[in-house]
Amino acid sequence: MSAPTHSRPHPAATGRVDIRLPWWAIVLPAVAFVALLLLILNPADAQATAGDPSLVHILGRAKDLVLGQ
Repeated sequence: MSAPTHSRPHPAATGRVDIRLPWWAIVLPAVAFVALLLLILNPADAQATAGDPSLVHILGRAKDLVLGQ
């Protein structure tokens, strides 16, 4: 016994395409872009092996970069 199938109209045929992205799909690439841009503008702050690698130090540096201090 076969069931009837219902075909949906193609989105292009209706004239409107509704694309929704989750919030993080926009925010995460934007944050990564800004972080890389800041490192390019001030490469002295991009010392991966020197300094204190603790989370408090990293957050303090990020705050200084954002606030421009």
